[in-house]
Amino acid sequence: MEQIVEVARSLREDHEFRGYIHLKTIPDADPELLRQAGLYADRLSINVELPTDGGLARLAPEKSAPRIRGAMSGLKTAIDDGKDAKKRYRSAPNFAPAGQSTQMIVGADSANDGEIVATASKLYDRYDLRRVYYSAFSPIPDASAILPLQRPPLMREHRLYQADWLMRFYGFAPREVAQATDAAGMLPLDIDPKLAWALRFRGRFPVDVNHAPKEDLLRVPGLGVKAVGSILNARRWRKLRLEDVGRLTVSIAKVRPFIAASDWVPGALTDRADLKERLAPRRDQLELFAA
Repeated sequence: MEQIVEVARSLREDHEFRGYIHLKTIPDADPELLRQAGLYADRLSINVELPTDGGLARLAPEKSAPRIRGAMSGLKTAIDDGKDAKKRYRSAPNFAPAGQSTQMIVGADSANDGEIVATASKLYDRYDLRRVYYSAFSPIPDASAILPLQRPPLMREHRLYQADWLMRFYGFAPREVAQATDAAGMLPLDIDPKLAWALRFRGRFPVDVNHAPKEDLLRVPGLGVKAVGSILNARRWRKLRLEDVGRLTVSIAKVRPFIAASDWVPGALTDRADLKERLAPRRDQLELFAA
């Protein structure tokens, strides 16, 4: 780690360098090295490695979950102290101004997506994390016999990132994301988690784009944060038609069953038994993403 910190210092002192420095640290790092790392890096990361304490104890017994959490807590305190010092003294140095993040491996243990989402939520709340990164497990030659022989689908990693965004930017609680999983606690691979949630709770739709609050609009499949902001702004001046919404989204076909506009009501479309099949991406599109 000392060499990595030295590289970060050299980059930061290079006046022509305009990049972003993200350093991974270890729980037992020397406090002085950690202090220096925070002065030179934009963001620091201490990886939890696996979603559950049981998985970590089984697959990486040399690592300690309490020690990892203690290090993350200490890093949070250091970042908070740095922000407080910066408010008090303009000359105070920045300490990891972009905060801290972590990473967990997906598919190495038996944790399902619901458990992974719950773990991520707790980490965000306890340590004020900026990001939780997910990395699909990849088998290596001559690995331990207790590890899986195959890696999980790459699409699973993608769905977890989408679920993560639902919590961070769309107002979904962890329990609501878990409602989008199947009986085994897994997010569907063929559709995104917001669409899976909407299909399960069709009684919440359609949402009137001319009157619904922001919180309800953010639940509509196919509407992103930017599109919702544009809808809220535009409807202050006029009634929105379906074509107006269509200009704000990539696929109005995905949005139509879940909204009402001045000239549009989905009627029985919202409750169609084959709605999932009509909205799911084609099989070749999924295979292209996973390739």
